[in-house]
Amino acid sequence: MNLLLTASTVFTLIALYFVFSMARHARRRRPVRATRSLAGGAVSACAGGASIMLAFSYYGYSRLVDEQYIGKLKFTESAPEQYVARLMLEDERDRMFEVLGDEWQLDARVVTWKPPATLLGLDPIFQLDRLSGRYSTVDEERSKVRSVHSLSEPVALDVWRFARKYPKLMPGVDAHYGTATYLPMAHGAIFEVTMTRTGLIARPINEEAENAVGQWGQ
Repeated sequence: MNLLLTASTVFTLIALYFVFSMARHARRRRPVRATRSLAGGAVSACAGGASIMLAFSYYGYSRLVDEQYIGKLKFTESAPEQYVARLMLEDERDRMFEVLGDEWQLDARVVTWKPPATLLGLDPIFQLDRLSGRYSTVDEERSKVRSVHSLSEPVALDVWRFARKYPKLMPGVDAHYGTATYLPMAHGAIFEVTMTRTGLIARPINEEAENAVGQWGQ
């Protein structure tokens, strides 16, 4: 994080130097040197902007180190194929969602690094993206009402969104969805969710959840 902030500060100062240099050459009617300063300033400004975006995203996302505990999900059946999901994340207030179907699915955004960004020594970062309901058959998926809830707030400086929209401008960033996890819903079932470098993992942690998983697909 400190390295990213330092890099953004350095590139910003370099960009300002090129701006003042361009203005000086323009006043002295040196168009070639002014153009070179403009190009140098543009490159430095882009590098500084990318560093700032990486720094903000690295702060806003969670670092992915080994298997990491995310939280728990508890389901209460309110009607056939209709559940209230209680999402219990660490250091956050519990949130309640209506989830339709037989199964639940959790998706996460994951950002990993490729050269040249690997030189910064950054850990992969992730952020929970959405919670949705699923049906056990394809026909039901096509015909019945589905439910999906966003778990992340849009931000202006989001390296994940920017890298997916403009991949050629972020050559060191690999932005993708982590492996989504999904399991059956049941009244009173509680699941524990963790994140690994290969994706999300959900495990039943009470009898109701274990029974639901044991009867899944039968």
